[in-house]
Amino acid sequence: MQIKSIYKGARISAFKCREVTRAIQGLPVAAALDLLAFTPKKAAGLIAKTLKSAVANAENNNQLRAEKLVVQEATVGEGPTFKRFQPKARGSAGPIRKRTSHIRIILTDEIIIEPKRKPRKSASKKKGQKAVSKSKAQASKPAQASKPVQAEAAAPVKPEAPPPAAPAVESSSESQAATTQE
Repeated sequence: MQIKSIYKGARISAFKCREVTRAIQGLPVAAALDLLAFTPKKAAGLIAKTLKSAVANAENNNQLRAEKLVVQEATVGEGPTFKRFQPKARGSAGPIRKRTSHIRIILTDEIIIEPKRKPRKSASKKKGQKAVSKSKAQASKPAQASKPVQAEAAAPVKPEAPPPAAPAVESSSESQAATTQE
């Protein structure tokens, strides 16, 4: 059975609100409420209010237990936009759009909530043992890799010749002195 709750005209933009609704889709109601309680956004409070309303609808109208409910769908649509204007320089005006949204949450009891499996206990190595095994593997690889390199004949490398000496540059005062003596 599907239970619906809609919050119309929420004073927040749909773009900001959708970020939070994506996080709660498919979660059990208790987990969704916990997530919303610790989400530091204005949208989280508005969505939590709508989710609590949907849970109350399920309990009072349909005699369903909250533990069995799952958030099937949480969508946010755009509502009407209030248009205001702010004075700007030289007598002009700049538009301000105060956006609203409609938050819709659908709960269902048809989706089975599966408990999370406990992680398997595996014999994991300690950090020190991993480092030792890696160093052993690295130590054995260079010894094997160095043998083929030595077997290949490498081309002889010519030593680089020193760069040619730059001619001495006379300063302008010395050149003037040399011209005056001649």
